[in-house]
Amino acid sequence: MTSATLSDDAQAVIDEIEERDIDFLRLQFTDILGTVKNVSIPAEQAEKAFTEGIYFDGSSIDGFVRIQESDMRLVPNPSTFAVLPWTSAGDHTSARLICDVYDTATDAAFDGDPRWVLKRAVQRANDMGYTVNTGPEPEFFLFEEDEDGDATLDFSDSGGYFDLAPKDLASDVRGDIIYGLEEMGFEVEASHHEVAESQHEIDFKYDDILSTADNVATFRSVVRAIAAQHDMHATFMPKPIPKINGSGMHTHLSLFTEDGENAFHDPADEFNLSETAKQFLAGILEHAPAITAVANPTVNSYKRLVPGYEAPVYIAWSDVNRSALVRKPAARTPAASRIELRSPDPSCNPYLAFAAMIHAGLDGIENDLDCPDPVRENIYDFDEAERAEYGIETLPSNLGEAVDELESDEVLMDALGPHVAEKFVEAKRQEFREYLVDVSQWEIDRYLEKF
Repeated sequence: MTSATLSDDAQAVIDEIEERDIDFLRLQFTDILGTVKNVSIPAEQAEKAFTEGIYFDGSSIDGFVRIQESDMRLVPNPSTFAVLPWTSAGDHTSARLICDVYDTATDAAFDGDPRWVLKRAVQRANDMGYTVNTGPEPEFFLFEEDEDGDATLDFSDSGGYFDLAPKDLASDVRGDIIYGLEEMGFEVEASHHEVAESQHEIDFKYDDILSTADNVATFRSVVRAIAAQHDMHATFMPKPIPKINGSGMHTHLSLFTEDGENAFHDPADEFNLSETAKQFLAGILEHAPAITAVANPTVNSYKRLVPGYEAPVYIAWSDVNRSALVRKPAARTPAASRIELRSPDPSCNPYLAFAAMIHAGLDGIENDLDCPDPVRENIYDFDEAERAEYGIETLPSNLGEAVDELESDEVLMDALGPHVAEKFVEAKRQEFREYLVDVSQWEIDRYLEKF
């Protein structure tokens, strides 16, 4: 490839690297499963990274390429430069740059790069005249580490929803996480103790959906790193402890027009939702079973998606209760009109999950889908007959069913693209097969001496 000219933005980053005496750059990307990967390079290589890219072996990354197609190239985005706060007190200071992945054979964006999948979804929205904004609410647990530094399931506090210290003993840890995020450029809007012991939530500012996906990927790394400094283990596993609330990532969505108006707002509507918003919402509901495979991508995800623990499993929407899959939150201003998809969990790959949501909603707009009436009763109290009367279906009950739904949904498979769709389905089928042949401790405890 021909070396690119150094852009003004890239030069500004190089200047900041020198001013802040940065030693190493971590070039960040994610694999198809959402695991954050990085290649560390000396800061002196920054100009080369911006103009030529950094080459790596793609065959070693889950779901990327085969061994004979292994050469890939990372191209960093200058706007994503951020110093990693937990490294600045040590001997060497590191900074992060989020990268796009390129195929060296074609010198084009790599179809298997999850960030590229989301970029294609964003472009589809842009072509229709919309900017997509989103705000996630990721939850996580902070558990104690043992004397060897390994994770345990021991609670780090006894707090509950919105509790303060002394019950919320991890409030100082959460505070350090927030300071770290703010040092990296996050605008944190709220944080609090969640319902379960040792469970927490930190919400950051509503933003364009690509920036938000970048932030979610970074957020998980920051939380884990700073928790480890306090001898705690942070986990985004959806349901680490049975019979208590699991961790979700409720996701707020809205579309804005090219002139900066919220396309979801209509002051004349009973729910202040425009026809565009209702069509988008209808698309989300229509494709919800397939979205679940991407937004709830682990076997463990379905231990959270059960009635009774505030996790929605019923495909409906409401403006007044949280038992429905989609909620229309109250909005103080027209710009705040939005919908909230409550099923996703923080184990998902944010790039793929957000791409699935965009394509599902835009499909609703393009096909003028009818939005059902809201369900204002508590669906958890409905029996099967009442749910049938309202026409309320349920989300898949396990990962295998969810992948079946994904494979049969042409819109969502097209959203992922052939490469990612094939590799994602293959990986999730394998995960579910391994789960089915495993024997759990529950089974041992229940059956070993009984039979």
